[in-house]
Amino acid sequence: MSNPPSSPRSDAPPPPDEVFAELLRGARALLSLRHPLDAELTVSELLGSWQEMRSRGIDPDRLVGEGLLDYARRAATPAALALLTGVSSVGVSARHRLLARRGARELAALGVPGPHWASVPVTVRPVGTYVSRSLFGDVDELVCVYRHEVDGQPEGDEHALVAVIDHNSGGVLRDAWVSTKVERLLRHCAEQAERDPLASFTAVSPGRARSMLSSALGRTLRLMAAGEQPAFRPSRSVTELLGFVRARTRVLPPEPPVRATPWRRDRRATLAARFLASDAAADLSDSYAAGRCAEHIIDYGCDADFGRPLRVSPRKVETFLLEWLPRRVLLLPEEQEAMPHVLAAWVRWAGPFQGLPEIALHATIDAVWEATAVFTRSYWDPSSTFGLRREAVNRLLPDGDLSALPRRMFAFPLVTELDEEEFDPATRAGRRALLRLDHFGSYDPPKAPRGRHSAVSEEPHRPLDRLDEEALDAHERLADRLWRGDPPNLWPAAQRLLDRGLPRSAVLETLLVALSGAEEESALVKILDEL
Repeated sequence: MSNPPSSPRSDAPPPPDEVFAELLRGARALLSLRHPLDAELTVSELLGSWQEMRSRGIDPDRLVGEGLLDYARRAATPAALALLTGVSSVGVSARHRLLARRGARELAALGVPGPHWASVPVTVRPVGTYVSRSLFGDVDELVCVYRHEVDGQPEGDEHALVAVIDHNSGGVLRDAWVSTKVERLLRHCAEQAERDPLASFTAVSPGRARSMLSSALGRTLRLMAAGEQPAFRPSRSVTELLGFVRARTRVLPPEPPVRATPWRRDRRATLAARFLASDAAADLSDSYAAGRCAEHIIDYGCDADFGRPLRVSPRKVETFLLEWLPRRVLLLPEEQEAMPHVLAAWVRWAGPFQGLPEIALHATIDAVWEATAVFTRSYWDPSSTFGLRREAVNRLLPDGDLSALPRRMFAFPLVTELDEEEFDPATRAGRRALLRLDHFGSYDPPKAPRGRHSAVSEEPHRPLDRLDEEALDAHERLADRLWRGDPPNLWPAAQRLLDRGLPRSAVLETLLVALSGAEEESALVKILDEL
């Protein structure tokens, strides 16, 4: 089966009918299949080839999916009916499933012969759902067992979907596969749990399994579509099984809503105070630095580990020290020095709450010290990396959110050159002054200027007319959104425009047009994703 051709731009014309014809010829393989499971997997693989185009900035739903479905409906061949029937079951989007279902009914009404595996209506039923995990809680291996039924009677062997959910990578679907050797698979998982004191294999409710799969799928698709983590690439098996996994997720019953207790700031502060008052933290000499480090550890557990600040593991401490912390937090020198010691103390204190035995605690603490040398070398100081003064960095990052530095530098580039207090981007007046100077080359100083930039005020100040004021207001709204990263799609859209070689002024103008053309936030997100 041939894959759709790639296109260098998301606004490229749809593939010609010749490409659709080639894809439809590949779909002839569906006519030789005997069992619905084989057909579902084959069609899911075809859908996966569409989704791979997202990494190249192509909208597969618009440029390939709907075009191919329409071409198959017009072709009116047995292979076309087989393809439409398969997509109606495992189509990634509800719209694709609806269009395929309508097309299949139309061809069946015309007398086009269908494939053998679709000759009788088949229903998929869940049989059992299980999860295999270690006490560390890094990965959940979800095992969902299903069977096909015809008129309520089993049809063929049971099959199992195994989905690997990686919590240290943001709860994404890291791997997936399908097995028809269900009894052997379940026996292997149970025996492995019996041999390993740190492993468990237990049954979970179908509703809980659906929630786990839905969350993992959502995070995976968002990363694939929005490019939030350029380094993230799902495995080929995940890409090929996306349609199948979503279809099997829909079969599971929904989980009753559970009201979770949010990790508000006061609750996090109480947890930090409990840790700092414990025996595990007694040897930490710098209490202020220890408190700040504890706050970062708790924030990571609450925000990036799904509200589990007390969970510790070798992989989690490595991810925290070497990936999340260098991207997210601006540490003072004394906090950089204290962080490994505070993290090791946190492991000693939090591990028992997780039920970790001594051997697991020691392994996690060893991972902290093994990562410390790399952390010391890899944690970069933005003032030296970007050639910025420390004062400018402090003004751009009053909240210490290191990930915000590039977009805030883009929004307020003059901060790196100006020392005056009236140019503080954390205040409304400071932002206004910075933007006026950026926008018009002059500003209205609230007091007599001083320092090396006093020459700016030597130009006679001219009052802003109404059009200038409106332009400045719009620029301020955009800069405020960039400062806050709201919506999250805004800065990635700006980066894509910059990557195309557009100057900053053109990027700002494009974003301003997007903001002005969207009446609702959902519409703005859609416009930004299409830039």
